[in-house]
Amino acid sequence: MLTLAVRTLRSRWTTFTGSFVALSLGVALLTVMGLTLASSLHAPEREPERFAAAPAVVQGETTLRVPTPIGDRTQTLAHPRPVPPKTVAALRKLGKVTQDRTFAVGDGDAREGAGAGAKGGAGAGAGAGGKGGAGDGLIGHPWPTAAFAPYRLTAGRPPRAADEVVATGDGMAVGERVRTAHGTVRVVGTARVVQTKGANGAVRAPVFENALFYTDARATELAPVSTQLVVEAPPQAVRRVVASSSTVSSGAVFSGTVSSGAGARVLVGSERRLADADPDRDAEALTTLNALFGTAGGVTGFVSVFVVASTFAFAVVQRRREFGLLRTAGATPGQVRRTVLAEALLVGVVASAAGCALGAYAAPWLAERVVEGGIAPAWFTIGDHVWPYQTAFWTGLLVAVSGATAASWRAGRTAPTQALREAAADERPLTRARLLCGAALLLTAAVTLALALLTDPGDLLHRKTYTSRPLLLITATALLSPLLIRPLIRLLTPRGMLVRATTTTAARRTAALAAPVLVTVALTGSLLGATATLDDARAAEARERTHADFVMTSETGLEARTLDRLRTVPGAEVSPTASSEVYVLEEGVALVKSEARAADPKLLTTTTALPLTAGRIGDLSDGSIIVNEEWARHEVGARVTVWLGDGTRRSLRIAAVMPVGTGDNGVYVTPANAPGAVVDRVEVRVKEGADATSVRAALRSAAPGATLLTRDAWLAAAHPTPGLMSGDATTRLGHFLVLGIALLYTALSLANTLLMATSDRARELTALRLAGATHAQVLRLVTLESLTVVAVGAILGLLVTTVNLAGMWAALGLQSVRSPIHVPWPELGATAAACALLAVAAAVIPAGLALRGPAGGRR
Repeated sequence: MLTLAVRTLRSRWTTFTGSFVALSLGVALLTVMGLTLASSLHAPEREPERFAAAPAVVQGETTLRVPTPIGDRTQTLAHPRPVPPKTVAALRKLGKVTQDRTFAVGDGDAREGAGAGAKGGAGAGAGAGGKGGAGDGLIGHPWPTAAFAPYRLTAGRPPRAADEVVATGDGMAVGERVRTAHGTVRVVGTARVVQTKGANGAVRAPVFENALFYTDARATELAPVSTQLVVEAPPQAVRRVVASSSTVSSGAVFSGTVSSGAGARVLVGSERRLADADPDRDAEALTTLNALFGTAGGVTGFVSVFVVASTFAFAVVQRRREFGLLRTAGATPGQVRRTVLAEALLVGVVASAAGCALGAYAAPWLAERVVEGGIAPAWFTIGDHVWPYQTAFWTGLLVAVSGATAASWRAGRTAPTQALREAAADERPLTRARLLCGAALLLTAAVTLALALLTDPGDLLHRKTYTSRPLLLITATALLSPLLIRPLIRLLTPRGMLVRATTTTAARRTAALAAPVLVTVALTGSLLGATATLDDARAAEARERTHADFVMTSETGLEARTLDRLRTVPGAEVSPTASSEVYVLEEGVALVKSEARAADPKLLTTTTALPLTAGRIGDLSDGSIIVNEEWARHEVGARVTVWLGDGTRRSLRIAAVMPVGTGDNGVYVTPANAPGAVVDRVEVRVKEGADATSVRAALRSAAPGATLLTRDAWLAAAHPTPGLMSGDATTRLGHFLVLGIALLYTALSLANTLLMATSDRARELTALRLAGATHAQVLRLVTLESLTVVAVGAILGLLVTTVNLAGMWAALGLQSVRSPIHVPWPELGATAAACALLAVAAAVIPAGLALRGPAGGRR
């Protein structure tokens, strides 16, 4: 059988080329996804940056730790606590104590002087009191902390006045004036980090933040709360003082590196990196990258398996007469099956090896793209991993053999009389096994959707769910497509046309050709449509909730003086809110974090209409909270134990309950229950009879560093129009990874399958020429056939898209969100048009080559 298989491959290489290409591309994609996924599992340990030369850093409480029957549960605090004053006093007896303060000051490109006018204003930065890194705008620090990086002056002098700073960003020069959210400052010096080697031998980056260093007095004024400090004393002595003087907060235990479990912790050695800006940013970035590649790998794996199995099955269908000849020559059904399996094994080994080699070259290119797109950290590269190659190779081989196994049983049942057949008509385009599998998958898709709607409709709105759920329905539709092809073709083509006869007679071939189009259109419509529908639903929620005429935002936070000026603006009703978090222990074992906004309930009602299922906004007070139905306990009047953003334990009464919605309905508390939160948004309602233009001008004057937008402009900025190319570069690259690679693969498979089908029809096309058809008429027939097949696949894909989006629409309705289905018609049209162009080219070119020369000269 092996010898026969080798000779068959040599003589029918055109038939097996399609299977080889499909399998090698599938294995290459699996290799690329496996390598990138393996490389994103672990982040290298960062070396300390701002405190690389500090003897010891003492940090206040940053992590909430709550004991449960199955172990402690932890969450990172939204508002870390400062080191207790008595601990600071005790540390001062050991040595010099330098308080660290980090605060956002505005956009690093807002400069004056040097022949340039003022540019910008307060720009993107970390939240007030938070920490930012390079690329997050200008970050402020006290000048005394510069020595711990260590920073060294490269020009100028240290700051001495409140409006003087030392700059670390590239391009800054002494004498420049920089406009910040806290006023214009003058650069009196520039500094740069002294390069040193870390414990792992790596040289630290000379620029890791874009910072302005203020005088200690000015930094204290801008950031009164300090959550960490440097002690110039022996680390062991610092540990003893912290362990003896720190206290444990009531109701919770806070993590620390000291053995006693005290709230404050001492950081030395490599632990000092935990005092840097967002020390876990690499791990968080890799978690996002891991999820992205995992989703892309799952979709790619499904598409590759689907296409490869379909291609192998189609190759067997094309060889019915050949198998009939083998049976006539005396071959048993078992020998025919073993021949098909041997062929698949040979093709699978070679194609899988080629795919692994191709994937090894493509993976580094993809890694460079995700780094350029900002999805991955700058250091991310493809590591030396073996298991992705093994997984991709054996998966490809398994898919080849599995796809050929089902086809081999059909080949083994080929009767010797098949050798005498000349017609390409399918007596039974839908086998019993295919019908049963398709029906089972369709029933599974329907039952799981119904169960999700009845038990947990919110699960249908999660990215993993609406990315994976369409795959089940796509497979079911593809398996059952022969039942739908003939009715659809009769609907699309007039009676009596030859194109109707050729496409309906060879229904199995038509189904194989329509399958890649079905996958392409269904994936495009389902994934982009789900994202767009969910985005539209969120935008609809925001529109219904926001009754303000203007919305002012500031990523650096608004000071109390600024808020006082805003409240005195004539004709304006202002409602300031701050972002915070609360934590609740559900079922005694799960510490759940909820996003929260702190607001004055009386002011909130003037600008915001919260969707409520029970209770009233006006009942919100310092002793109560507004929650949503996703909370385990959400009855009005019930009391819940929560931990606030700074870890304080409180028992609050539920004043009102919101629906879950799209997941953006967090909780609401009063400012008294959001200690440490800084106002970052102010919604403004123009009083009746007041002039909106005058109010707007007064608001700008009261807070010149903040961003002021009209309601419609703010909603448009917060919820941009969805689409394949909308959003930022990260979103577009995510679309490319999850959808673009799979669509490219199916497009190539469409062209590949059409080339196989058209090449196999050389005798049929020649017969048409002998019957009197002109060269142009035959090519026109091939073109119309290709367009008909693409139309059938597109309609089936649109059907799958409609069902998937209808399920999401029903889930949104059950979540109390009224939003229409958003079908991505431009993307679907572009996808269908691309498939049509590709199909016509892949069918007409080989047909034209087959028809070269006079018709009578062919046999």
